[in-house]
Amino acid sequence: MWFHRRPTFFLVFPFVPLSCFPPVQQTPPPADAPADVVALSGAAVMIGAGDIADCGSVGDEATAAIVDSVLKADSAAQVEDVVFTLGDHAYPSGTQRNFEVCWGGSWGDSTKRIMKGIRPAVGNHEYNSEGAAPYFRYFGERAGDPKKGYYAYDIGEWRAIVLNSEMLGNPRFTLADRKAQEEWLRADLKDHAKKCTVAYFHRPLFSSGGHGGNADMHDLFHILYEGGVDLALAGHEHHYERFASMTPAGVVDTLKGIVQIIVGTGGATLRGLRTPLAPNSVARIQGHWGVLKLTLGGAEYRHAFIDTTGRVWDRGGGKCH
Repeated sequence: MWFHRRPTFFLVFPFVPLSCFPPVQQTPPPADAPADVVALSGAAVMIGAGDIADCGSVGDEATAAIVDSVLKADSAAQVEDVVFTLGDHAYPSGTQRNFEVCWGGSWGDSTKRIMKGIRPAVGNHEYNSEGAAPYFRYFGERAGDPKKGYYAYDIGEWRAIVLNSEMLGNPRFTLADRKAQEEWLRADLKDHAKKCTVAYFHRPLFSSGGHGGNADMHDLFHILYEGGVDLALAGHEHHYERFASMTPAGVVDTLKGIVQIIVGTGGATLRGLRTPLAPNSVARIQGHWGVLKLTLGGAEYRHAFIDTTGRVWDRGGGKCH
């Protein structure tokens, strides 16, 4: 007996190298997720605050402990991270002694990892010392050119832009100085365009705090807005506050607007809020020292405020433009 075997056909596909496929954009995990989970997602981490070291406060030691613990866990899990600061590092006047004793006793403690990965922004208390010289001397090249105080860097798939908001109200800076920062900002946004960008500085454009919003920041904020920046971080006010995605005019814009978050809770004396609140303020925390942690993905981010008791507030996130 004969059996007729059906012919077998094989489909042959041409070889395509993996490099030809676009990378998968993974959603970053919640900002308070364990470091090993962040590592698996491929996200990077930014953590920090502003208005930090006061020798008369225990808040800076407590926030430093949080930051250091996150950095240690990130290191073990091989997560890329950076510590951002939002100005007013050492009270009351940013002197060399203030940095050595007050800052050095908390965030600047050599047994911690903070100084190894810090990327600071300058504040008004630094300029209480002539030219903010102790600040630039203490942080060295990580603080940028002492004559400018603004710079930029990459973190994960994000661009981070650090601005000197003190140029706007300090008579030692000329109109030419301010214009130079604006021109540099436009050029950096054009030459280093990323899907996602975060900018940070000391003085906020919008605020429900005692100082109120800083209208002088409008021009810089407008450049950030036109350049497609997604997130802006500020200090100066000693509370936490997150605003809706807005234009520089304070109009809600869910397509192109910038989310501004104030995190002036690094350890200095805490302050309350004024009433009425600033328009489009969507989350506020007062009376708690703490830090902001961000997990940065390829096309979106997650944020969370972690106070010094370990409580996590205001979990959320957003997509990049």
